[in-house]
Amino acid sequence: MNKKWGLSAAAMLLTAALILPACGNKEQAPKEALKSAATKVSTMTSYEMKSKIVVNNLTIDAPTDESSAMTTQVLSMLKNAELSVDSVYQADPMQTEATLVLNLKGDMAMSFTVPMVITKEKIYIKVPSIPFFPIPETIVGKYVEIDLKELAEQGGTEFTPNSLDTQKAQKLSNEVISTLLAEYDETKYFSEIKLKDANLPENVEAKQVIQFKVTNDNIKEAITIMMNNALPKIIDILGKDEYKDMLKIDAADLAKAKEELQSGSARTELDKGLADLGNYLTINDFHFNTAINKDSFPVYQDLLMDIKVNDPDTNTKVGLSLTGSSQYSKINEKAEFKIGIPAGDAVITMDELQKQFGGLGTY
Repeated sequence: MNKKWGLSAAAMLLTAALILPACGNKEQAPKEALKSAATKVSTMTSYEMKSKIVVNNLTIDAPTDESSAMTTQVLSMLKNAELSVDSVYQADPMQTEATLVLNLKGDMAMSFTVPMVITKEKIYIKVPSIPFFPIPETIVGKYVEIDLKELAEQGGTEFTPNSLDTQKAQKLSNEVISTLLAEYDETKYFSEIKLKDANLPENVEAKQVIQFKVTNDNIKEAITIMMNNALPKIIDILGKDEYKDMLKIDAADLAKAKEELQSGSARTELDKGLADLGNYLTINDFHFNTAINKDSFPVYQDLLMDIKVNDPDTNTKVGLSLTGSSQYSKINEKAEFKIGIPAGDAVITMDELQKQFGGLGTY
């Protein structure tokens, strides 16, 4: 079995869970509530969102070698690491601003903040002050302007504003979600959680909480469904004409991917890998909850993932436990931007940025 299989499987399931918002006009059966979300979420024309991921535990048990010291140092930084993003979004005119904060713990603890602004044609990223990284003081605090049209021309491609069409991206996500949900059995993967047991924040008012859960008992079936049933249909969705400008995926590449996915050799390799999956992947806990408010919007989502991945070939064992959450507010209200669109002396171009870093040898 491919030694990367356990991690790949976990990543696929995590991706599947993270795109499962939930809502409904009334309390519905869990799977039906999730299907209703595909339509409801696309009506969000503005919102504020607070997201957070915390690495509760990360361990690597591997044979001692030259990289052991570096591995130990990295683990020290990543344990209890926190990544948070506070954002404001509006659809028309398209504008998003987000502030990313990364807190690393351990002996080399550090924290830095990266505000950014996204419009239909440009992206602005504020240059942070990062400990131990020699960023020229003359540009710290400035916003780097990335002109998407110029970037496309430099890459020899045609600029299409639809590449950042958030509403079209939502529509695509809706189609993918509906297709994915249709393949999974409700009684095995979905359930409703009582509000008193959902551990919702005090300021979250919900009428229904839906849980998507994967266990050691259903992981093999979940992956089989994903690979054999859902992914071929999702590839067909990605190939639709209406998403060409946004995704820029070659139709021939999609056709080849689908053909390889459905080939006899791929099915044989999948079956072989699943037969030994228990030796590579252990799921202690993996669930994703979505809280629905009285207006049928997904106002809060939280994830818990606690897994162990074992590679017998190298005698390496990895343990990962993390939690994540996203909270939506001010849905379809007037967006209140704190940063605005940077201009004037607050902005530098990519060329100016490159010139500044070209002189790092003097610092």
